[in-house]
Amino acid sequence: MLNNWLKRKPPPAPIITPDAVLHLSGPALDQAFAALRSGADAYGGIERLLDALAAKAEYFRSQLSGRAVEHLSEYALYDLAAFMPSVRRRVAVAVADLGITHIREAFRGLLDNIQDAQRTDERIAAFVQAFPTDRKHRWVRDLAAEALHSAAPGIYPLMTRWVWDRGANTGVLREIWHSEDGLQGRLDIPDDFQTHCNLRDELVGYIIDRGFGPDPEFLVDLLCAQVYAGYIASQGASYLKTEFSGPSDEFQYTLRMLGLDIADKGNRRTKVKLPPKDGGDAGGSPERHRFTSLIELAAEGEASCQSTKNH
Repeated sequence: MLNNWLKRKPPPAPIITPDAVLHLSGPALDQAFAALRSGADAYGGIERLLDALAAKAEYFRSQLSGRAVEHLSEYALYDLAAFMPSVRRRVAVAVADLGITHIREAFRGLLDNIQDAQRTDERIAAFVQAFPTDRKHRWVRDLAAEALHSAAPGIYPLMTRWVWDRGANTGVLREIWHSEDGLQGRLDIPDDFQTHCNLRDELVGYIIDRGFGPDPEFLVDLLCAQVYAGYIASQGASYLKTEFSGPSDEFQYTLRMLGLDIADKGNRRTKVKLPPKDGGDAGGSPERHRFTSLIELAAEGEASCQSTKNH
């Protein structure tokens, strides 16, 4: 099992002290948590999914921590992107346009002195500015958020747009916001580091109150993914286009939000779309990236989850 090769360390004490209370809905959280526990049973249970998320974080650290990021290759980046549903279909085109050297430099600025979270918002903004800033590149914020969270999950909460996007007024925060009349207007809540720390701390407290102490940062991720998966299911997969289409059961939305649907069984083809090769047919089906490294261990863990479900 994956947890046999992981040596977990307790997360450092939170750097940010919450200065605002988020008005979360207890019933909405209870419903999502019950659905999470029920859905996870078919995939080996919550503990197995926590192992998979810990393995994901361990792999991100191996590629992005310290001097490792200076040697990040194009295909190593694709391995990482396979875990990011909003990134994996677009990142290869960005690599082709900008070059892996440019992207490595952006990562160095983002991850330098990662233990110091005081300038997190500025570092994310600088990373985003290293790419084109049109609508087609909104995924870049998610790439930055996933890199920070996976490289140092005890410091950085998951800050992807599906957790909270103030501009779009969508995300987990909206789905679990308490409203006296049951109606949700626009939430005037920033989508900055402070807000995400507040949300994480509220959800950690919720989880601990229900007797789940180990790996709270990863269990928060699972709970958030379950909340947003419920939103996706309620809207219909076609509403959010092909990124979330076609699961055989609704819990696969939850797995997909966290990249735990990383590869096809057997051929290890990921959902990372590669740009057409020189002279290729740009109108045909794009080639998909195949895992190139030891990250197959995590893919095997997911295959085990599928095997547990099927048997």
